[in-house]
Amino acid sequence: MPIDTPDGLNPEQRKAVTTHDGPLLIIAGAGSGKTRVITVRIAALLDSGVAQRAILGLTFTNKAAREMGERIREIMGRKQRDLTVTTFHSFGVSVLRRYAHLLGYRDNFSIYDTQDQTTLLRESAREIKMELEPGEASAALAMFSAAKTGRMKWDDVPGAYRDLYADYREHMMLYNAVDFDDLILLPIRIFKEHPEALAHYHERFRYIMVDEFQDTSADQYELMRLIAQHHRNVAVVGDDDQSIYSWRGANYDNFLLFERDFPELLEIKLEQNYRSTDTILAAANGVIANNRNRKLKSLWTGSTSGKPIELSFPQDEASEGIYVSEMIKTLAMRDGLRYGDVGVLVRTNSLTRNLEVAFLSENIPYRVSGGESFFQRREIKDITSYIRALANPDDDVSLLRVLNTPRRGIGRKTIEEIIAVAGRQKTSLFSAISALIHAADTPLGKKAIADLSTFHELIDTYRPKLLGGKRMADTMRALVDSIDYWAHLVTEHPNNDKVAKWKFRNIGLFLDFVEQYESDPDNLSPSPFEFLARITLDPRDDVDDRNDPGKVNIMTIHAAKGLEHQVVFVVGCENGIIPHARAIEENPDNIEEERRLFYVAITRAREKLYLTSCRTRKVMREMQECSPSPFLEEIPQELVEVNEGTPTADDAESFDYFAAVKARLGVGGE
Repeated sequence: MPIDTPDGLNPEQRKAVTTHDGPLLIIAGAGSGKTRVITVRIAALLDSGVAQRAILGLTFTNKAAREMGERIREIMGRKQRDLTVTTFHSFGVSVLRRYAHLLGYRDNFSIYDTQDQTTLLRESAREIKMELEPGEASAALAMFSAAKTGRMKWDDVPGAYRDLYADYREHMMLYNAVDFDDLILLPIRIFKEHPEALAHYHERFRYIMVDEFQDTSADQYELMRLIAQHHRNVAVVGDDDQSIYSWRGANYDNFLLFERDFPELLEIKLEQNYRSTDTILAAANGVIANNRNRKLKSLWTGSTSGKPIELSFPQDEASEGIYVSEMIKTLAMRDGLRYGDVGVLVRTNSLTRNLEVAFLSENIPYRVSGGESFFQRREIKDITSYIRALANPDDDVSLLRVLNTPRRGIGRKTIEEIIAVAGRQKTSLFSAISALIHAADTPLGKKAIADLSTFHELIDTYRPKLLGGKRMADTMRALVDSIDYWAHLVTEHPNNDKVAKWKFRNIGLFLDFVEQYESDPDNLSPSPFEFLARITLDPRDDVDDRNDPGKVNIMTIHAAKGLEHQVVFVVGCENGIIPHARAIEENPDNIEEERRLFYVAITRAREKLYLTSCRTRKVMREMQECSPSPFLEEIPQELVEVNEGTPTADDAESFDYFAAVKARLGVGGE
């Protein structure tokens, strides 16, 4: 059977898979099998004779890109090594590695995360003698990002901040560093200013697919449009009802832009849902129908065994936590529900505390998504900063972090002199250190020269080993031993060797991860640059892959998008939380995105949905009366069952549960 006429697809899915040429807009409702459609469509293109290197698939996380690649490999029976399925930002990195020199960058540029940007911004503020209040640096970076990406006008940025931005950008260029926005904006600039670079991608990519199209920003859309405009064989897949990321740049109007720029497009709607029961879908349809700016569609399913949606009104957030925990215990004992099949969704992270307290008191294992990334821990940032400084010695932020980690006796005055020389000569700190070491009239004393020489020699020794060899993990293990990082940790935690051991163990785990990265056959050309890009652009992917299936999942609704659970609890369904008061205050039109967020929450559930709305809730240490979310009224009443009490498993249910456990273990009974 040819791949381009696969069995198991409904008529709309089959049409999306077999339509290869021309622009295609696939409106894929929640749970409609869009990932399967995308992967089977790519496999069908390959089966029809399209070269692997001619296909470009763009998505939003490394995890999604890997899963897509794995599914294609399963269909085709082999790894497609020349196929490009990647994230927008990773694709931007690949463009810059090839063409950054056209804009004055070198190909060993560093990618600064938010922490690095904040450090540099504070340094720039000090240089122009501007004092930043606590939290002001983050606000300034958000403002700069909005202005760079066109979400606000530069004229609306205060003059003092424009001066700060100018100094910040000057240093970014000097340090050969880019930020996340640059990974999209700079390739666009290259394509527009250097047609020969764009022609390379026109020649290579004849077929383009974009997943989660509703999440694309205006700049990501423009990047895609520039590449797709030549052959015009571009398929975008998304759901306007799940557009919930405007706060981070997602542009809801991209659907309209696509229709304008590719007027000959074919539109296909995937409305058959393979995830949820008819009850859950009817509730979701009832809610989202109240949005005006949307493409008309209605999810449906062949399943008719839907249980009613249970709505509870706990007295306060403590009672809410108890209700959720006891209901989960009851479902586990009565129905054999596994903890890992439960998702508890909140609008904001501030709502998790009472849930955690209740789960701990009931001994319910759980995990909270969205905590500190493993790669942002201090000890891991120290070692990654060494890798970055070795890969790009002009990266001043990373160099300053490792210059005295561990402590080398390089004092504040010496560092100030290095910074002063770098400022006068318009060079990086590493170049300034070299100049000070070798200058005949150096202002530094013998000890400072000796300490800096030792550091300079360390970089010079390990840089060629890191860049030239294939054993990055071994090189970094040797460096960790050379700088005696263990002694540094002991010194930092003199009264708690357990903390030092725990942090040093994390270093070991990190270096094991580096080794796994190098040995992964899917990484065709592992390098420090590719590795750093991977952990900087999507630092949570590999950490989140360690999910324990035996734990309840607590997460924000935003983090839950793309996931599904057998049973879902949506807590805090109160006016001011869902919809969020601040979002509505900023713009009353945000009510539609808040409704889409609630729609996403509902459609995460496969079999059973629970909603809670507290009568009172503590806000800023004051207990306040709450009113139910107006979205609750939009759910058809016949689908909802109000639960006034807190559930408990009765003795018979408990007996049945333990009897079932005995049966599974093969233990006999009377």
